[in-house]
Amino acid sequence: MNYSVTVHIVTYNSERYIANCINSLEGQTYPIERIFVLDNASKDDTKNVVNQFSKVLFFQNENNRGFAPAHNDLIRMTNSDFVLVLNPDVILDPNYISKIIDKMQSNPQLGSATGTLLLQSNTSLVDSTGITIEKSRRAFDRGAGDNAEKWKCSSEIFGVSGAAAVYRRTMIEDLSFEGDFFDSDFFAYKEDVDVSWRANLLGWKAYYVNDAIGYHVRGWQQGKRSQQPLFIRKKSYINRYKMIFKNETFNGFAKDFFYITFYEIISNTYILIKEPKVLVAWFDFYRSIPALLRKRKWIQKRKRNLTQFL
Repeated sequence: MNYSVTVHIVTYNSERYIANCINSLEGQTYPIERIFVLDNASKDDTKNVVNQFSKVLFFQNENNRGFAPAHNDLIRMTNSDFVLVLNPDVILDPNYISKIIDKMQSNPQLGSATGTLLLQSNTSLVDSTGITIEKSRRAFDRGAGDNAEKWKCSSEIFGVSGAAAVYRRTMIEDLSFEGDFFDSDFFAYKEDVDVSWRANLLGWKAYYVNDAIGYHVRGWQQGKRSQQPLFIRKKSYINRYKMIFKNETFNGFAKDFFYITFYEIISNTYILIKEPKVLVAWFDFYRSIPALLRKRKWIQKRKRNLTQFL
């Protein structure tokens, strides 16, 4: 059976990368129903570059709405069986989609899957093989910086990176709150971890397909934290707490209390000394509490199992 697949890309000043990304999609062995690009008010030539590809549907926002809200808009535009959420700075091998769909169609409990993302700057090194989460509730890309030879075994994982993630439509519908799959309040950063945690609570599984290969630029994340814009650091910092507020269970928190508390003391001491301006993000958290409470109630009421990954 051929399941329908659409590809969703959100761009922001992506002129340097988007053509190579789309070319790799047009070379996929698995038939793609349509490629959708939604631009978040780029100031470069992204629009003209994308419009050179006749098979791509291009849309443009008047201002930057963020990664999560823009992808929610694209998801609402489509009804394909599977959605590939893809960063514009990723290039995929021709069999990437085919290998992932082959695996996902064999198990209806698999709600998401990803392949091996390598660094474009050094293809012997791993960018991501999915998302893992520690007992401290610190989430990060599996295998980041490792030699690719260490990651030759496919397996179930906690979740998938939004850089090149395939999501099953039925899981998207099951996880969506008030029409949003990704939490639009996140704007960007940690939204893929949040979805992964919610999926785990609602009984969905994620999978790493080791021989589905992609190549990611990753950009600023290869540099020092101090080189990251303050806006990025604030969003990444506070979205972690929003995610925990919504998804954490009382039993899970009690079980891992020591690990969570220790990490909070260490990380927030660092922030207080080195990056105190990041802490103003707590004002955003406090403004969001009513919405976070509604989301938490909805998630906790519907949770079906506690995953082995937490």
